[in-house]
Amino acid sequence: MGLLTDRFPAAQATFANTAALSMALGFPLLFMLQAGMTWAFVALLIILFTGYSLGSILIYGRSASLARSAQPDDLLRLASWREGGQLVGVILAAALPSLLLAAGTGSDTWFYFGLCLGGIACLAAWISRTIWRGPVEIGENLSLLGLKQAGAMKLLFLMLLNSLPVALTSTLFLFFAEDHLGLSGEAGLFLLAFFLSAGLSIPVWSRVSTRLGNRNTLILAMGLAIICFVGAAFLAPGDRVAFLLICVASGFAMGADILILPLMFSKALIAAGLKAASAFGYWSFAGKLALALAAAIALPLLDFFNFTPGATLNANARRTLVFAYAVLPCVLKLIALCFTLTLPQKDPLT
Repeated sequence: MGLLTDRFPAAQATFANTAALSMALGFPLLFMLQAGMTWAFVALLIILFTGYSLGSILIYGRSASLARSAQPDDLLRLASWREGGQLVGVILAAALPSLLLAAGTGSDTWFYFGLCLGGIACLAAWISRTIWRGPVEIGENLSLLGLKQAGAMKLLFLMLLNSLPVALTSTLFLFFAEDHLGLSGEAGLFLLAFFLSAGLSIPVWSRVSTRLGNRNTLILAMGLAIICFVGAAFLAPGDRVAFLLICVASGFAMGADILILPLMFSKALIAAGLKAASAFGYWSFAGKLALALAAAIALPLLDFFNFTPGATLNANARRTLVFAYAVLPCVLKLIALCFTLTLPQKDPLT
């Protein structure tokens, strides 16, 4: 998709409308499915994630032309609005089902939820229609050698490495909250606190980055995340307040990741004059690969130690769940921190 959008820059409006259309139709259809419609479920997920990925690649690929200039402050301002907007969307999606239920939608709540998401996709396409009419920064053809020379290859690897801990905790969040901590039916509130904290942290990390630089800001946030993972490893069933504090702190730490890393990648691409959409195709792939690896690692491991969601945990299953949710992500985050220390103190363009 990245290669396509770079190959046909004049068709970006068509690509954007295609992405929006896939979500406008896919979300209502997804939440209309009945039990047993497995292949329709798989097909709709493919359509939705493809459309979302295409939209993301287009937006990130436009970094150079959407910012007022290629200066660091303007790129940081753009990144703050972009990542903050994504987190607002996550929070809205998390809160919408409860709001719809409170409005009296009853058993049709999920159907109306799908309609709302589809409507938001249409609204976003209409509001952003002028973006795709502006000039496109073409750049040089992308190659692995070009990415390496620009320093972007190291950032791609860091993206993958740094995404693994979050991917693990995302995969296992409900299991940890409900089966280990015994917070059945309350996990959504803790997840909402996590994303709300991440959203509120964006302006803070933006200011910190201006003063300390991107690399040092990442190191600071990674240190906070490691402390959160250590704390989570010692949580016992019923530790609501402690878990809430960890969710807030870890969400705050994640805000730096989602703000700073794409910003550093954009700067490297702009400085080297490389095609951004193709590069962000690799970026999107790295993020999704982290999620796939997390599921491939954690779920078979839990299954091997006889973990069954909703069942009473034996000692081995409980220890394995804590290891996969807190200890392993902590180790991976520590490795990511060490790798970040190898990055240059100053980004390109600074």
